[in-house]
Amino acid sequence: MGALTRMTRDITLAEDLAQDALVAALEQWPATGVPGNPAAWLMTTAKRRGIDQIRRAETLRRKTEEIGRGLREDDGMPDLDEQVDYIEDDALRLIFLSCHPSLTPESRAALTLRVVGGLTTTEIARGFLVSESTMGQRISRAKKTLTTARAEFELPTGEERVRRLDDVMAVIYLIFNEGYAATSGDDWARPDLAREAIRLARMLADLAPGEPEAHGLHALLEFQGSRLDARTGEDGAPVLLEDQDRARWDRLAIRRGTTALRRAEMLAVRGVPVGKYFLQAAIASRHALAETAAETDWQAVARLYDALAEAAPGPVVEVNRAVAHGRAYGPASGLAVLDAIPPADLADSPLVPGVRGDLFARAGRNDEAAHQFREAARRTRNDGERALLERRARECGG
Repeated sequence: MGALTRMTRDITLAEDLAQDALVAALEQWPATGVPGNPAAWLMTTAKRRGIDQIRRAETLRRKTEEIGRGLREDDGMPDLDEQVDYIEDDALRLIFLSCHPSLTPESRAALTLRVVGGLTTTEIARGFLVSESTMGQRISRAKKTLTTARAEFELPTGEERVRRLDDVMAVIYLIFNEGYAATSGDDWARPDLAREAIRLARMLADLAPGEPEAHGLHALLEFQGSRLDARTGEDGAPVLLEDQDRARWDRLAIRRGTTALRRAEMLAVRGVPVGKYFLQAAIASRHALAETAAETDWQAVARLYDALAEAAPGPVVEVNRAVAHGRAYGPASGLAVLDAIPPADLADSPLVPGVRGDLFARAGRNDEAAHQFREAARRTRNDGERALLERRARECGG
């Protein structure tokens, strides 16, 4: 997809050509056997079909000459017996193209999952709780927007590259968060969506090895993703972090996260700036490496959240900082952080009353805790989270 988009400058046409090549392989390989270089065979087949299709498009003669010449020239792409040398660069280009600033964050996420992640429209629609037709229209509009904007299929440079990399990481993070803690619906989490985001983060870190924040994002998602299987019990009910069976945590994912975090740290030592993903990964590592909940170094976590609040201030960071301060220095300290958040921020979110309820419960103020848990349950759109909050209200006697 990446190489074909680079050559045709048309993401829809590239998708069609890639699918045609795969169909040809399914038809021919059972009879002829898998070629020695399958990727090169697919690329050559797709290029030939692209040339044929362009030649037939009489109404696009001018474009035919331009694109057809580019396809026929020696552009570095492989023939049947050559190696595929451009895949990594083209994959990175495709990620950046999918996260073009002319698209909305929702469209960026959908298009990234479709053309980079390879998910079907049905799978993406299910992940974001919209109809298949709605998601199909969203993806189609995104492709048309890129065409209208004449989006260049080249890696941006300088400040534009930094901005676009931030957009790419934000989209991958958005996808992961929706999979890790679903905004609404019946399921507490959607592991398939979260794991696809981890795969994209891993790919981005490999394709941008000199970017510490890319490694930080990869580390963060590996650490968080290691807990996916432990976040629900056998009955499907949510299980809070401190109650999870840590034997169910994915130790391979934790090792991957640790390695990615070390790579980011090595770049930081050389003077390359780090940011919010690195700091969040450092926080997540404190949880991942603690053998039990009681062994968590909450004071270190609180200090890291203080640093994160400086680097990337925002109400969600403050809510999590309140949790950390409440664990490290007592419920009163956590409530002080929470009370400083402007009431208008997160007004419709269950986050603030949920955390306030937890801090009240830890302080022995059970009636107030029950009231806050009920308020959080009223605000949430996720059925699993609502059941958890209502259970906690009952446990407080409310």
